[in-house]
Amino acid sequence: MIGVVTVDRATAKHLSDLAWLRRARDRIDRDYDQPLDVEALARGVHMSAGHFSRQFKAAYGESSYSYLMTRRVERAMALLRRGGVTVTEVCFASSYSRPRWQVRAVGTSMDRSPTRNLATSDTSRICAW
Repeated sequence: MIGVVTVDRATAKHLSDLAWLRRARDRIDRDYDQPLDVEALARGVHMSAGHFSRQFKAAYGESSYSYLMTRRVERAMALLRRGGVTVTEVCFASSYSRPRWQVRAVGTSMDRSPTRNLATSDTSRICAW
C-alpha cells in the first residue's frame, strides 16, 4: 500500500515556484540568443520581476542575467574552439551586439581575450572557467 504524503501550503508553494523557475531557466538555455529581460522571464512564469529575481538567485545561486551571460559565453567559446569563424562572427552568433562586449565577457570569465584563447593549445583551460 502506498502511503499518503501531506505537504503544508508553504512547501507546496515553494515546490511550485521551483517548477516555474526551472521553466524560466530552460527558456534561457533555449533562447539565449534572443533578447531576454527579467520582466519577460518573470511574466512567462507568472511572477513579478522582483519576486522572480529573488527566487531565481535563491534557487540557482546567481541572477538570471548572470546565468544568461554564462550561456552566451559558453556558446561563444564553443564557436571559437570549432574554428573557421572570426571573433566578430562569433559575437553576433552569440547575441552580443558589439564585439567589444563579447571580448569583455569572455575575457572576464577566461582572464584573457578570445583571440589569445585561440592561440593556446591548453583546451582544458577553455572548458574549465
